[in-house]
Amino acid sequence: MSGEQELGITESKEHSPGEWYAEVVQKAGLADYAPMGGFIVTRPRGYAIWERIQNNLDGWFKDTGVQNAYFPLFIPESYLEKEKDVVEGFDPEVAWVTHGGHDELEERLAVRPTSESIIAPFMAQWTRSHRDLPMRLNQWCSVVRWEATETKPFFRTKEFLWQEGHTAHADEDGAWEETMTRLDQYARLYEEVMAMPPLKGRKPPHDKFPGAHTTTTIETLMPDGKTVQAATSHYLGTSFGEAFDITYADADEEENTAHTTSWGLSWRAMGALIMTHSDDQGLVLPPALAPDQVVVVPIWQEDNKDEVVDYAADLAAELDEAGVRVELDDREHRNPGFKYNEHELHGVPLRVEIGPHEVEDGEATLVHRPDGENATVDREDIAETVEEHLDTVHAKLYADAEETLEGEIREAESREEILGTIGQHGGYVKCGWCGDEDCEEPIKDAIAAEIVMVPLDRDEEPIHDDCAICGEEAEETAYFAKSY
Repeated sequence: MSGEQELGITESKEHSPGEWYAEVVQKAGLADYAPMGGFIVTRPRGYAIWERIQNNLDGWFKDTGVQNAYFPLFIPESYLEKEKDVVEGFDPEVAWVTHGGHDELEERLAVRPTSESIIAPFMAQWTRSHRDLPMRLNQWCSVVRWEATETKPFFRTKEFLWQEGHTAHADEDGAWEETMTRLDQYARLYEEVMAMPPLKGRKPPHDKFPGAHTTTTIETLMPDGKTVQAATSHYLGTSFGEAFDITYADADEEENTAHTTSWGLSWRAMGALIMTHSDDQGLVLPPALAPDQVVVVPIWQEDNKDEVVDYAADLAAELDEAGVRVELDDREHRNPGFKYNEHELHGVPLRVEIGPHEVEDGEATLVHRPDGENATVDREDIAETVEEHLDTVHAKLYADAEETLEGEIREAESREEILGTIGQHGGYVKCGWCGDEDCEEPIKDAIAAEIVMVPLDRDEEPIHDDCAICGEEAEETAYFAKSY
């Protein structure tokens, strides 16, 4: 960036969210567009955010018995076809390798759209006895789904980064507990790390993962009223165990089929994070994910430069020693205003301003990125004070997102109410639903909204007695929304 004009976000989040989002991603240095349509190049600042998401989840996974592994990028067609539901569900999305060098391959290789079909056969090899269970594997990798159109960095790209967990269990209870453990960990990530309130639920039967018994989901609401499927955890029943012969001998030496799960979170989480918190000044990041949590900016005149810069450097060093990710911005060729704008654009949660008055009084001025609130604090115990302010920044971001969510969940008792409410307000609309997929079509056809979630508890009473679309008896509550 060569001039101050290039730092500014020219699009409006409220009036042109798509263009605004693309501008934030590029100007904040998160990603660039690749020469092939539908692919992106993730820049170091963007990848650093993904690494922090990854590190949090990876630690929690390992604390609960998960081991990381890595499986090939390519899946033989014969493997993919062993689970027919998977093949049918992903067929339009699969990219195929047909040649190696100049030679045509004897069997086509699929570029993995997901890895059940390559991981399950090895789980079958490694499982002999009930003592081998539960088996918990996870891999961090990329997958390719070629059908992606209208691509948006992180939200929807043909290749994307994710983690996919795959587990095998002796019975349904163990597999279901696993499914919910992972869903709860995803919810924890959104709450504690990303400062975003999650909704937990199930996908309706017609929208579950191909071959799954139950798909559970985390949904997060964006400021434009659309929902993001932010993570999913699937109880697969015994369908994959039967297809790939994942069996074990129980304590009585009787052969049984294992119950399996799979669960994943992709860098779509980053798209949701950017869309939720950022503003017309640029990127806004919660402290847990920010590559730089604090920037210290010394403000000097020529006659006090050394004194101010030394004071600021000592303060930055103390923060660094305390484990705060801090940058000292003492560049001489940039004025303070330029620095403020640049660090706001990059999403640094907290700015520490040090001028001659702060030096004289033994203080520091702290400025919060989300709202510009500032406070002058004592230099003593600065690390503890900064940590408290970082916690406050997280709380502010969460509170704003929570307020948005709470105001965007509405009820409806008829097709007309669903259409009118989503058409006017967006957000989620709860209604009674008979359970028939056909009742989703009138809403989907009219305004491109669909059932994104039903309650986790299958025994939960529906919000209304009758289906809002057909008038038949309601079996459960459906949440309609437009989706990214």
